[in-house]
Amino acid sequence: MTSSRRHHLKSLMLSIAKDLLLAEVTEAEEDRKRYMEENCPSLSLPSSMQELQELCKKLHQKIEKVDEERYDMESKAGKCDKEIEDLKLKVQDLKGKFKKPALRKVRMSADAMLQALLGSKHKVNMDLRANLKQVKKEVKEEEKEAVGDWRKNIEDKAGMGGRKKMFEAEA
Repeated sequence: MTSSRRHHLKSLMLSIAKDLLLAEVTEAEEDRKRYMEENCPSLSLPSSMQELQELCKKLHQKIEKVDEERYDMESKAGKCDKEIEDLKLKVQDLKGKFKKPALRKVRMSADAMLQALLGSKHKVNMDLRANLKQVKKEVKEEEKEAVGDWRKNIEDKAGMGGRKKMFEAEA
């Protein structure tokens, strides 16, 4: 297909789409006008106080009815949205390809975590050190003998093989 033919077909498709969009917009506007004429008749203000009060009561009843319908529609839309999300998750699980969410660091103690999991009814204290065994460390006697006390041999080790003592004695 040549580029001029492709360009011509594309322009035809765009013109048809434009006409369809205009027709859709005018149809929606006509539907709106028709709905407003059916459900909202022209307002004629009564002259007496009693008739005005009755008109107000009727308007309040209509407002309540419309509000109930709006609430019902919102709840249905919310249920549909939730169902759509559930179905999307099922599709992702079936495909096996889903993005793992980035995990955030949460600073929470073990007590707070258990309380969150078990609820506020159960008060759990996790004292991990209470359950540990106490082990006495046995020190080998050989190591003590090998190390010895440094203060005993201080004069032997004092410079020049103990000759320091001799010089101190003379002085």
